[in-house]
Amino acid sequence: MNSTKDTLTSVLESAVWAPSVHNTQPWAFTLHGDEIELRMDTDRRLRVSDPTGRELVISCGAALFNLRLAVRRLGREPEVSLLPDPDRPAVLARVRLGGHHETDEHTRLLYAEIERRRTHRGAFTDAGVPERLVDAFVHQAPAEGARLIIVKPGADHRVIAGLTQAAQDRQTEDRLSSLELRRWSTPPGSTRREGVGPGAYPAETERTSPHFAQRDFAQGHPWGMEPADSIQRSPGLVALLTTVSDGRPEWLAAGQALQRILLHASAYGVSAAFHTQALEFPHLRAFLREELCAGEHPQMIMRLGVALTEGISSRRPVPLEETGGLSGLE
Repeated sequence: MNSTKDTLTSVLESAVWAPSVHNTQPWAFTLHGDEIELRMDTDRRLRVSDPTGRELVISCGAALFNLRLAVRRLGREPEVSLLPDPDRPAVLARVRLGGHHETDEHTRLLYAEIERRRTHRGAFTDAGVPERLVDAFVHQAPAEGARLIIVKPGADHRVIAGLTQAAQDRQTEDRLSSLELRRWSTPPGSTRREGVGPGAYPAETERTSPHFAQRDFAQGHPWGMEPADSIQRSPGLVALLTTVSDGRPEWLAAGQALQRILLHASAYGVSAAFHTQALEFPHLRAFLREELCAGEHPQMIMRLGVALTEGISSRRPVPLEETGGLSGLE
């Protein structure tokens, strides 16, 4: 019995290393025998910038991918039920330990990156992402029900950068948005294991051309990591993650596709920076959908590239409840 509990707890410890908006870690878990229930923690929702919970569910989708990956790493098949209980909308998925199988090399490759992967919040070097890796990233998304669109340099880059800057400017001037960001900004020396601390972003803005605005987690204070070498000035590869429809099932799919891509990228030394500002304004998101996404719904704007610096991240203890007995693993 204890062996089963320890095994499932180790699976959950992998799940919580998923990326989440502002490192809010908006998930909770319950163990039902050999089944794991994933719930969203609505107390951690960004009520100003994410009123529909879209970014929250995407974050939980990334955690779900880690959970599935960790189960497969054990040599078991994850049996997943999405949105299994209409009477409990906070329950996003249930994952049961299925039959045995031999762990493949790709599973091992991705699993090894779960705790290594870090979100980048700056510029990249001019070292381009090899075409074979770009193709691999594009092919990862459909396996989870999403699509990765690589944005061509030039006008489309400038459009996305401009919309990001416009959204960032409006949020900076909005008192409620600023207060919400402050809640998830941690100062130097903080013992909090959530939010974005000064070890996760550069002390000085790393300008790119075009420039993609970053959120001011330092809140005007001189916090952050020492600036990278001056050669780190490229915006990198710009990409949009999209889905055909736009509800909770698609948000979960987007989160799983996102994490699948990020882990694959991390395995080959490629980091990712995220820009959700424009997607938090419905009219800007609609513009991107029509102009750059061929009518599909944009779920994430990201940049991919080679970074000279690696941020620091932390995770809170696994938010876990237990119900019922735990059966032994075979």
